[in-house]
Amino acid sequence: MDAVCDAAASSEAVNLLTVVEAVALERERPIEIDLQTPLATGVCGQRRAFDDHDVIVLAPGLPNVERTLAHELGHIVFRHEGAEIAEATLEASDDLIAYMLSQRSLRRNEPVPMDDLAEWEAETFASMLLMRLKTMSGRGTPLSVLRYDEAIG
Repeated sequence: MDAVCDAAASSEAVNLLTVVEAVALERERPIEIDLQTPLATGVCGQRRAFDDHDVIVLAPGLPNVERTLAHELGHIVFRHEGAEIAEATLEASDDLIAYMLSQRSLRRNEPVPMDDLAEWEAETFASMLLMRLKTMSGRGTPLSVLRYDEAIG
C-alpha cells in the first residue's frame, strides 16, 4: 500500500485513474480500463492479464465504479493469480445465500482458501486506497500529505 501511495504521490496522482497510471508506470506494464465489455451476471469487475499488459474490465452500470476499479487494481498490485469466471452464474435465493454464509461462518480452524484471501486482500487494498485518496485531496500537495501521514503513523 505504501509503495502504491509513494508512486501515486510522486506523480502527483490525486484521483484513482491517475493512481492506476502511476502503478502502470512503476511496473512498466500498461493497464487498460474497459468499461464496455459485459461481464457474467453478478460479476462487477475482472482483471485480465496478457503477455504485455493488463486490462481491468468493469461491468457497465456499476453503482460504485471507483470501488470496483480499486479492488481490481489491488489484484494487480498483489499479483494474484486470478481464476476463470464462468460465463453465467446461478441465481441464488436469499435463503441459499443465508445458508451459505452461515456455513462459511462455522469454519473456525480451517485454513483460509487462497481465493478468499486474495479477495480479502484486494478489498482491503481498495478500502485503504480510497480512504487515502480522499484524505490526500484538498489537504495540500499529495507528496506533503503522504509524508505528514507517514510521520504521524
